[in-house]
Amino acid sequence: MANKLKLGIPKGSLQDATLALFARAGWNIYASGRSYFPTIDDTEIECMLVRAQEMARYVEHGALDAGLTGNDWVLENLADVERVTSLTYSKQSNTRVKWVLAVPEDSPFQKPEDLEGKTIATELVEYTKRYFAEKKINVKVEFSWGATEVKPPTLADAIVEVTETGSSLRANRLRIIETLMESETQLIANKTSWADDWKREKIETLSLMLNGAMAAQSQVGLMLNVEKSNLDAVLAVLPALNSPTVNQLHDSNWVAVNTILEQSTVRDVIPQLKAAGGTGIVEYPLSKVVL
Repeated sequence: MANKLKLGIPKGSLQDATLALFARAGWNIYASGRSYFPTIDDTEIECMLVRAQEMARYVEHGALDAGLTGNDWVLENLADVERVTSLTYSKQSNTRVKWVLAVPEDSPFQKPEDLEGKTIATELVEYTKRYFAEKKINVKVEFSWGATEVKPPTLADAIVEVTETGSSLRANRLRIIETLMESETQLIANKTSWADDWKREKIETLSLMLNGAMAAQSQVGLMLNVEKSNLDAVLAVLPALNSPTVNQLHDSNWVAVNTILEQSTVRDVIPQLKAAGGTGIVEYPLSKVVL
């Protein structure tokens, strides 16, 4: 029987961003209808859609060889898994999310200690309990089934909720008084699977290509021609990822320069390159950057 890697894909808010990342990394995953078993164009991988909140438990227990989930849910479940790599993306952006303690704007609470004897609503129950226990603050932590932002002050005194931008909290007139943790997506593996040579190599390949796709999102390639007499001036402009590649052109007085740089710098760099003597400047997108 051929080797197979059982891979968990997070169902829900991370699903679309994860499928898009895999496509950039070279794997096309097709999730359709009500099926929890999407197809993938790799005969060595079997995919299953699993809620991010449960992923770490299934990976720990061996139902899955590997999966993608937030570090927050690994900590929530105290899962004993191999953390292969961090992939900083979320449903809206390529940034970490925050789990915050929030209260109504007009409440008297200013710090966690002010919530002594109060009720906290959250989906991150166990981590929140441990957080307050470490601070020796006695609170009641209740599981929230959803719409957590609307619960204070009627159904809870405060909430612990995940946020990317804080816009939902502000829209519900909530004020952050503490950040409990920052979290990002991680590729995790079952420890027995990680000890298997074939599965480990397959997981490491996934890690390499996913990281390459992530790195390429903020980078672009740039190539240009320049006379040798102006080469030093051009190279002084370039904030290269590594040393730029310089190749001799047919005309012995000219060279071609190829490099990678942050997309956010291009609008400033290209005019400087033009002024330094660069010509035939071409910017092109990257699919992967593997360091």
